[in-house]
Amino acid sequence: MSQNEQVHAANHLAAKGNDRPRDSDPSTNLDRRTVIRHVGVAGLAVVGAATLSACGGGKGTANQSGGAASSAGPGKEVVKAADIPVGGGTVFAAAKVVVTQPKAGDFKAFSAICTHMGCTVAGVVNGMITCPCHGSTYDMATGQVTGGPAPAPLPSKTVGVSGGSITIS
Repeated sequence: MSQNEQVHAANHLAAKGNDRPRDSDPSTNLDRRTVIRHVGVAGLAVVGAATLSACGGGKGTANQSGGAASSAGPGKEVVKAADIPVGGGTVFAAAKVVVTQPKAGDFKAFSAICTHMGCTVAGVVNGMITCPCHGSTYDMATGQVTGGPAPAPLPSKTVGVSGGSITIS
């Protein structure tokens, strides 16, 4: 084979992606497309996990996420009044409720699901219930939207106080 023919054959193989010999074991044959595909899938998994954790609410944040609310029957939750700071509030993510205490002894409860995209709110900061996903904020006393993209207030819940317990329905 002449040198010209050899160059032509090498160019032809390179154009087809066959510029290197293949192993007989198919598990070691990694081409560029396979590597890029696997890296892309792994990247999507990382982004998906980060997104889900952002929508998970405020677990582990001081004065932001309460313990478990106990059930007092269908559609009712009971929390300890002592778990709700005056001038603040606590998110009970499992019960999907946020309970606030704007003034001493004045308890309010709202859905903990943001009306924008359905994320769980993270907590109560500076008199506002905050959503970590897109920055929506709500008034802790009324549930009304005070900022961000939320289109509607948080739905309110009925609150009953007896001794040191708060019943929410």
